[in-house]
Amino acid sequence: MSANGGEQRLFAVRGAARAEANDADAILAATEALMRELLDRNELAPEALVSCLFTTTEDLDAEFPAVAARRLGLDAVPLLCGREIPVPGSMQRVIRVMIHFHAPTGHTPAHAYLGATQELRSDLRAAQ
Repeated sequence: MSANGGEQRLFAVRGAARAEANDADAILAATEALMRELLDRNELAPEALVSCLFTTTEDLDAEFPAVAARRLGLDAVPLLCGREIPVPGSMQRVIRVMIHFHAPTGHTPAHAYLGATQELRSDLRAAQ
């Protein structure tokens, strides 16, 4: 139950963005754009977030994506960064995130795959 008495449940949304290059500014810019889009689409305030799990492809190592989330005010949210499985032929320079959050029971999660990463989940038309 939420503070206002409405029923809530735990949800998760996923998203991805592609960094222009393996440098800190490019990684932070792509991550910030992705996080802003997911927070906006799902009308999420930092207080609703439970955790965020970030992965990067093996070619991105200049900065942690979690730094961008902290810059957006997610100071009290547990954040974790990891490495994506390096599948041969997979898209490079990709940052992925899964956000766990509480929302009203009737909420419809809105995923976000930005730019070229739309190819990763063309089955999720709502994510485009």
